[in-house]
Amino acid sequence: MSGTSADGIDAVAADIWGGPSVRVKLLAHAHRPFPAALRRTILDAAVAGSVAELCRLNFVLGERFAQAAAAVIQAAKLRMSDVTAIGSHGQTFHHLPDGRPPSTLQLGEAAIIAQRTGIPTLADFRVADLAAGGQGAPLVPFADWVLFTDPLRPRIVQNIGGIANLTFLPAGGGLDQVLAFDTGPGNMVLDALVSELSGGRKQFDRNGRLAAQGKVSPELLAKMMAHPFLRRPPPKTTGREAFGPAFVQQVLSHARRRRLRQVDVIATATAFTVTSIGEAYRRVILPRLPRGRPANLQVILGGGGASNPTLRAMFQAQLGNAELLTHEDFGVPNQAKEALAFALLARQTWLGRPGNVPSATGARHAAILGKIALPPHFRPAGSAPAPPGFGPGAAGRFRAFRAIGGSTRG
Repeated sequence: MSGTSADGIDAVAADIWGGPSVRVKLLAHAHRPFPAALRRTILDAAVAGSVAELCRLNFVLGERFAQAAAAVIQAAKLRMSDVTAIGSHGQTFHHLPDGRPPSTLQLGEAAIIAQRTGIPTLADFRVADLAAGGQGAPLVPFADWVLFTDPLRPRIVQNIGGIANLTFLPAGGGLDQVLAFDTGPGNMVLDALVSELSGGRKQFDRNGRLAAQGKVSPELLAKMMAHPFLRRPPPKTTGREAFGPAFVQQVLSHARRRRLRQVDVIATATAFTVTSIGEAYRRVILPRLPRGRPANLQVILGGGGASNPTLRAMFQAQLGNAELLTHEDFGVPNQAKEALAFALLARQTWLGRPGNVPSATGARHAAILGKIALPPHFRPAGSAPAPPGFGPGAAGRFRAFRAIGGSTRG
């Protein structure tokens, strides 16, 4: 998957075993950035791509993901034959969970990955949850629950990628107690404003330097915070359809009328990201804590926003007494975490087990996610029609990788 920011592909190789208590060992991580021209093509096609262009990009991205798979397998000092399966989320081009009918589109042809690597490939994870009445997102909460649940302390796993989303893990809670949803834009609006205001010379606010030079405009921030998505109760997801080019142009128009400096616009957009997250905490999460206070709460920050010092300082100010941690504090590299999440989901599918969290997505029931593309000369074990290891009684040791977007910003 290349995340909403379409910065490139991250891949991990991992050993995953055990059940019901799942164990994970990260073997390697590899990042392959997209060339600037391909990134621009992806972003443009996600807004106004023709059917022919989307068809072509499906195969172009399939080749890129196959190359990422080969790179991380080599980095882990494995052979292709050592790997049980590949999990690939794909590049999201459109996500319409509230459409009639609800729909979603991720590209990056799994058959290409399976053909190039010779490894069974699981992909297209979101559609099964949509078919079960869910939002098709977020799908990372299963991995958050496996990796970060604590018996004594409540935790929020906060991702600030192109879109910002959270997973709330009650202390000692089961999977059915997990709550997760998108809080609003993460880096999406901020990156787009930097690109627009710099005439395309800059793609993001490196180290938050521009925002640090500006002052937040209360009037512009209030206008941005008036977006109706922010007031909707979960389950909810969002994307470029709500916070893409049209929203960015509205922000720019308001900023010009106010004669705001460019650095003030960037500072306000940064504040918008963290304020919308903080508002979600106050509306939804704090009421679920004892006495409505965050004294014992830990927040685990990840995604591209974690590497922006200005954004991170603004975010810390929103947290009050809550403790701020990162994925690295738990031995999981920031860039590798979402890739690892889809390796976990791929294993669930391979074993015939559900991977969605209905309390997070709003699905009517748990669902086995994804579709399987088989490589040449693949033969199921015995006479069973399914791949070897597929099904509830399958062995639990599994090596997988997932290619995702984001790099340091997505």
